[in-house]
Amino acid sequence: MSKQVKKIGVLTSGGDSPGMNAAIRAVVRTALYYDLEVYGVYRGYNGMIENDIEPMNSRSVANIIQKGGTILKTARSKEFFDHEGRKKAFHNLQKKGIDGLVVIGGNGSFTGAEKLSTEFGLPCVGLPGTIDKDLYGTDFTIGFDTAVNTAVEAIDKIRDTADAHDRLFIVEVMGRHAGYIALHSGVATGAENILIPEVDTSIEEMIESLTEKEKRKKLVNLVIVAEGHSSGGATNIAKIITQRLPNMDTRVTILGHIQRGGAPSCFDRVIASRMGYHAVESLLEGRHNVMVGIYNNAMNYTPLEIAIREKQRVNDDWMKMVKILAS
Repeated sequence: MSKQVKKIGVLTSGGDSPGMNAAIRAVVRTALYYDLEVYGVYRGYNGMIENDIEPMNSRSVANIIQKGGTILKTARSKEFFDHEGRKKAFHNLQKKGIDGLVVIGGNGSFTGAEKLSTEFGLPCVGLPGTIDKDLYGTDFTIGFDTAVNTAVEAIDKIRDTADAHDRLFIVEVMGRHAGYIALHSGVATGAENILIPEVDTSIEEMIESLTEKEKRKKLVNLVIVAEGHSSGGATNIAKIITQRLPNMDTRVTILGHIQRGGAPSCFDRVIASRMGYHAVESLLEGRHNVMVGIYNNAMNYTPLEIAIREKQRVNDDWMKMVKILAS
């Protein structure tokens, strides 16, 4: 195997997701196996601009695979949007001799990596670290499984209260532009209505559904809504339902950032480890400027520009299934 890189940097950027530490661990230990030097870039692209870059060894990543968050910290960098900011960041990498970069994050993080690559010729590999599961070219993203299981556990508990009091609960989950957490958690908990940004479900349709269920005396109802749905979120939906269906005892729960935290699931630890390992292999094999994903249980390499541009689409069959199973 011909080594095209000798020193690699690794960073986490954007929103944190459970399993990022497992990915960092895999990158560091795989790189050390191949006698590469590894540097951790702290606080994402902000840290790169401010030269917050430190060498890492095997002990640096000991006892972290089970931890949520990211030991490298994360941030969103406005300065990195400008060419001068990226130039400064690249020069800091040059000073350390870093000639390859692994970026763990989502769409915005990959946009930064792609610009570093095209503007300065730096080989970059992206790992899909986002709870939203919204990146094109992979069946799974690091953190989604943990986040959706956290949502399911909370919704199950809410259903117990809904059943005890014959209430309608509207539960808002994360997902500004993608509804996969809402979709998966809603199906898994038997929700009667699931509202996601990708599908233009009108409030009128939901009111009709709830009215029909009220006539059948179906008193326990769950509505799962992604925060980015056009309705404006759970609180706004609750106001409309209270006005239109005053006999319904309606409550709102917004799950918020509990979905981001916590120990990663076994699944997230495993896929993060696989992806981290293959990220280093990709750099060594000269396969640069790609996102490492998993498709049909095999590693899949999507050019960063395509991973950024294309969108993960919700199959129409999902929504048909939701309607049938909630009837």
